[in-house]
Amino acid sequence: MEKNSCISLANKIWDLDGHKTNVKTEIIAGLTTFITMAYILFVNPIVLKEAGMNTGAVFTATAISAAIGTLMMAFYANYPFAQAPGMGLNAFFTYTVVLTMGYTWQEALAAVFISGIIFILITISGIREMIIDAIPMSLKYAVSSGIGLFIALIGFKNAGIIIANKATYIGFGELSKPGPLLAVIGLFITAILMSRRIKGSILIGILLTSILGIFMGVTKIPADFTLIKMPPSLAPTFLKLDFAGLLGIGKHIAPIALITSFLYVVLTFTFVDMFDTIGTFIGTGSKAGMLDKNGKMPNMKKGLLSDAIATSVGALLGTSTVTTYVESAAGIAEGGRTGLTALMTAIMFIFALFFSPIALLVPSEATAPALIIVGALMMGTIKNINFDDFTEALPSFLAIALMPFTFSIANGIASGLIAYPIVKITSGRAKEVHPIVYILALLFILRFATLAG
Repeated sequence: MEKNSCISLANKIWDLDGHKTNVKTEIIAGLTTFITMAYILFVNPIVLKEAGMNTGAVFTATAISAAIGTLMMAFYANYPFAQAPGMGLNAFFTYTVVLTMGYTWQEALAAVFISGIIFILITISGIREMIIDAIPMSLKYAVSSGIGLFIALIGFKNAGIIIANKATYIGFGELSKPGPLLAVIGLFITAILMSRRIKGSILIGILLTSILGIFMGVTKIPADFTLIKMPPSLAPTFLKLDFAGLLGIGKHIAPIALITSFLYVVLTFTFVDMFDTIGTFIGTGSKAGMLDKNGKMPNMKKGLLSDAIATSVGALLGTSTVTTYVESAAGIAEGGRTGLTALMTAIMFIFALFFSPIALLVPSEATAPALIIVGALMMGTIKNINFDDFTEALPSFLAIALMPFTFSIANGIASGLIAYPIVKITSGRAKEVHPIVYILALLFILRFATLAG
């Protein structure tokens, strides 16, 4: 009787019958989604550590923000999608905003928070549709591909597989050393698992590589190691946002440089998150038969709001942008169709909080293969770019190439948006360029001019 009551309640909350699914299927789907994306618990602390953040606090913030965002998907949007701090966005946070542009991680968190608020406002107001329509599809695909290359480069760098070389700028590291060798082995372990279509391949690859690293002297086990432990304190990152620093208060910065730099950071966080989320919704939703006759997803506004709110909450906790994970497709492939799938994934993130010693034990050489693999997967969108049309090809190429070549996601996006209207105008196709793209191009030109000065 109690079991039937629970099933009836679940059906009432998520309309399981209407979505042609059941409790068992949804639970299995939720577990599958968690397994495929749990690697972020290992990778995110390592990426944000380079920005100067406390790894224990970031681990806790990652798990809690993922749980909160995914619970919103479960109960507010009734979507089978999971959320967590996004790959690519965490790289932009660390390597571009902090290490290249010189912001502190506290200022970067403030930018993430503001981007979440902007995302909320443009979703509620309807401006979101205008922005989406303004950015050409070729550049949307290029951004994903470029971020893929950028993430892969970070993985190769963290592994010691690619190092600085005075003669050729970059070159191979000493692959016979324990660190790079472990990363290479881990890459092929993960690749084999992926090619065999084993669920949770990336997570399993990280764990196996870390275990192998113990015998190679790369994975260091502290004397006080315990398998289960209370979650690390959030105190080092909780509510540490520096809005004054982000806005340049007390700094001697030219007004144009301040404005363009601020917009550069905040808009990049906003746009990349927005495009990633919409792409995930449409791409996975179409495969699951979740689109209506007009090709739109019901309750998409609720899904986007869930994503935006989770981003702002994540910034308050102390992590980079929270976004909807494409790995949710794994759970959908298992039959997940409702928020019950997301609920199960969120429960697993909460449960994972008590296994922080394992996550903090993982060396960067073990997470590097995950970055390389994710980079390879993100490159898939490049096939959608029409390289036969030079006015589409050149801006897309610049966006893709300059992300890894300048070690900056923002530089790639800016270069693509500047080149796009130029080649369209000179080829007599100015009508194809949305007015918003001209505005963005002008802002980015001002930004580069300021940097040059």
